[in-house]
Amino acid sequence: MQTQSKFFDDLAKMASGAMSAASGLREEVNQLIQQQFDRFMSSRDLVSREEFAAVEAMASKARQEQEKLAKQLAALEKKLAETAKEPKSAAKPAARKPAARPKGTATARRTATSRRGKTKPADETPSKDG
Repeated sequence: MQTQSKFFDDLAKMASGAMSAASGLREEVNQLIQQQFDRFMSSRDLVSREEFAAVEAMASKARQEQEKLAKQLAALEKKLAETAKEPKSAAKPAARKPAARPKGTATARRTATSRRGKTKPADETPSKDG
């Protein structure tokens, strides 16, 4: 009977070795498939799910802002149309322009004569060198 137990022991060792080899082979095949898939995805310029979700959120926000601005624009156009429909007599009178000042008043620029006879504005001082 010792021969049978030794036979079964050897058979069990061989089976466990084959299972561990098969497990290692399975992991290696999975890694190769994952590498091929990653290479394929990167060559197709596809985006990740996180990037897609971020862009989708930005687009949704932009759409909401656009709708808000469209409502504001419609309200302003309505207000402008109502203002244009009012009769001219109800409109405020135009502001009056101030009367023009006569020439030669304080706003006119005054000049002073320098030593050489050239005219310079009064706020400039003649130079000492001549």
